[in-house]
Amino acid sequence: MDSSLGLRLVTITLAFIHIGHAQDQKGFISLDCGLPANELSPYSETYTRLSFSSDENFIQSGKIGRIQANRESKFGKPYRTLRYFPNGTRNGYNLSVEKGRNHLIRAYFIYANYDGFDINPMFDLYLGPNLWDTIDLQGQVNGTRAEMLHIPISNSLQICLVKTGTTTPFISTLEIQPMGNDSYITDSGSLKLFFRGDILVRRRIS
Repeated sequence: MDSSLGLRLVTITLAFIHIGHAQDQKGFISLDCGLPANELSPYSETYTRLSFSSDENFIQSGKIGRIQANRESKFGKPYRTLRYFPNGTRNGYNLSVEKGRNHLIRAYFIYANYDGFDINPMFDLYLGPNLWDTIDLQGQVNGTRAEMLHIPISNSLQICLVKTGTTTPFISTLEIQPMGNDSYITDSGSLKLFFRGDILVRRRIS
């Protein structure tokens, strides 16, 4: 394997490990979508130590749901609740961010038959006016995620879920984490996650 490629892969892996276990969360937005008002907010997620808050102050539409009780043990606390959008074609979050700074934006979608219909939804996810991803839960037993590195051109950011068929859009968590602008450099201002792999490094001991 080309050594320079290996170095880049290791760098990316270590960078995301650091983000996932970050202690300094200044500027972080970590939303537990659909967290009921009577539950503790914010709270510290056990594995990542990220401080999750309810999304109720970031959106004015949607209804709250909860995955089926017999599946809750398979998922961490932030992924057991969700916000779904039975009304309207387009529903979105308006978030305050730092203009010109690189941000990791990550959204999780855990269906787990929360509505009892056992029909995996499919819908579009938009970053501002631009299509970010098509979320297709077909065959995704443990849900799916969308992830992007993005440099906002203003101090506000809109992330929207758009209904494209007969199923209902929903979201489980939404995270926005500011990063150093030298972490990943791109002319376009955005990098969508394409692939991530774990690397095992073996060291020979003589």
